[in-house]
Amino acid sequence: MSILNLDKTSRRFSFEVLPPLKGTGTERLFADIDKLREFDPAYINITTHHSEFVYKELDNGQFERRQIRRRPGTVAVAAAIQQKYGIPVQPHVICSGATIEDIEYELLDLQFLGISDLLLLRGDKAKEDSRFVPTPGGHAHTTDLMQQVKRFNEGYFADGTPIKNPGRPFDYGVACYPEKHEEAPNLEHDMAYLKQKQDLGAQYAVTQLFFDNQKYFTFVEKARQMDITIPIIPGIKPMAKLSQLTVVPKTFHCDIPEPLAKEVVKCKTDEDARQLGIEWTTAQCQELYQHGVNNIHFYTVSAVDSVAEVAKRLL
Repeated sequence: MSILNLDKTSRRFSFEVLPPLKGTGTERLFADIDKLREFDPAYINITTHHSEFVYKELDNGQFERRQIRRRPGTVAVAAAIQQKYGIPVQPHVICSGATIEDIEYELLDLQFLGISDLLLLRGDKAKEDSRFVPTPGGHAHTTDLMQQVKRFNEGYFADGTPIKNPGRPFDYGVACYPEKHEEAPNLEHDMAYLKQKQDLGAQYAVTQLFFDNQKYFTFVEKARQMDITIPIIPGIKPMAKLSQLTVVPKTFHCDIPEPLAKEVVKCKTDEDARQLGIEWTTAQCQELYQHGVNNIHFYTVSAVDSVAEVAKRLL
């Protein structure tokens, strides 16, 4: 069942999870989902992580540069969740680290598994690069990836060869940024790309996490003025540690509102910060409900217990 066919008039949650680290198995992931499934999630999306470079020290004291993939298995994890829990899944399909051919095979695998909802993203730049560098033979932009998926849906492989049995087309959404993407010169420029993504077939957008609802409301209002009509699902994550006061703005390029920052500074322990995060996020979600928002997406990494507690309070 497509996530787009779910009841949009009732309040629903969705959750993002990470594939397990290489070699660690699925026990912890499934334990996390066990904590969240009682809230009847509309869907679970699964992030994709391609290879990165690391430096390994050799016996002679020198360092060797190696390429590793810490979290493989997005497609397999999505299939496992779907099979084990019967919850709709939405794997990320990204440009980073993948060739056009890689993506084509990924689409075929997903189609074989009966997975038809995707989140299409460019992906983060490599840590060692100052800007995003596309994989040779891959895509530089989300819009390029979207065009490939759109052509696949129309019944053509990337080289123009007709697909004999096209199968069920994919539904897909994209990311958006209420405080603009870090590489965009301004919010209006960034939102013009969101309009382009809508025109290429994006059926919804999920926001980067934010802590200030007014920025989300302003973003949605501006989007409607620009004829961006697709649903814009708010992405929320509770603050869970004291260190996130400085880490979150740097990592996710979003502001911590001053009222929240003042309260975090008063916290003496991570548990104090976690409880504050639960209170703030609950109030944040309640305000979104008051403004007619029914679907809320939670980023759960390092915050599963906090997300579960927020969900309990909102039911």
